[in-house]
Amino acid sequence: MKTLFETSLNLPLIQKGKVRDIYAIDDKRILIVTTDRLSAFDVVFPEPIAGKGQVLTEVANFWFEKTQHIVPNHLTREPLDSVLTPAEIKQVAGRAIIVKKLKPLAIEAIVRGYLIGSGWKDYQASGKICGIELPKNLRLAEKLPTALYTPSNKAAVGAHDENIDFAQTIAIAGEDLAQQIKQTSLALYNFASDYALKKDIIIADTKFEFGLDENNCLTLMDEVLTPDSSRFWSKSDYHIGTSPKSFDKQIVRDYLETLDWDKTPPAPSLPDNITQKTAQQYRQVQQLLMQTTKV
Repeated sequence: MKTLFETSLNLPLIQKGKVRDIYAIDDKRILIVTTDRLSAFDVVFPEPIAGKGQVLTEVANFWFEKTQHIVPNHLTREPLDSVLTPAEIKQVAGRAIIVKKLKPLAIEAIVRGYLIGSGWKDYQASGKICGIELPKNLRLAEKLPTALYTPSNKAAVGAHDENIDFAQTIAIAGEDLAQQIKQTSLALYNFASDYALKKDIIIADTKFEFGLDENNCLTLMDEVLTPDSSRFWSKSDYHIGTSPKSFDKQIVRDYLETLDWDKTPPAPSLPDNITQKTAQQYRQVQQLLMQTTKV
């Protein structure tokens, strides 16, 4: 499958992110291109994941449509030919969208529904996740009594995001907006989690990003509920006490944990079997989520 690691368009490049390239259109719109670059532990890897950008774009757009009753999102639904040439459209087909230009908020709104990953390590050490007290004797991959909002800051490319407490989100966004971000994030997670369960998928955790539009209205942006921003498990294979089968880039994380690597650039090379298996998992979760069976 054709891959896209770098983009080259006749528009001003605003930002080259870990996965997305962002171009300016005018004072109200930007163009986002989702490449096949892979980021893990906040480090970009040299090997692309074939077709990943297209999968992420289609899955994110699917969820943007599904969740617009909860919160507005950045989609404009404008065709690419209004800003790109035919050759440019061919370069970014299926992975580029025209969106509203927002004022981004420096908060990654993380919601955890199950005890896994860094949350499990935190719980083992302290009985808490990000300072939130939890019941004793919970097991690996167990569903939490209620979904937890555990925000982090939004780090620059090459830097690690850091967990922040709710008081720090208030300092960043103000109390009313911080509360709105928290409640909206939990509502999005709970809605999506219920939907995904009917598709044989458990959403263990996820992150959301928000911005403010020209009227200071909270708006969902970037990506939403994709295999890059979420931990997806197979409901059929799920067992408490074991690390469940994953549909996301956990394959890459698990491989990296076997290496003597300090999780700072430069990234180690990934073997072909890891990148190919990751690509297959991305496509599989897309097919499961977007199957046409009515829910």
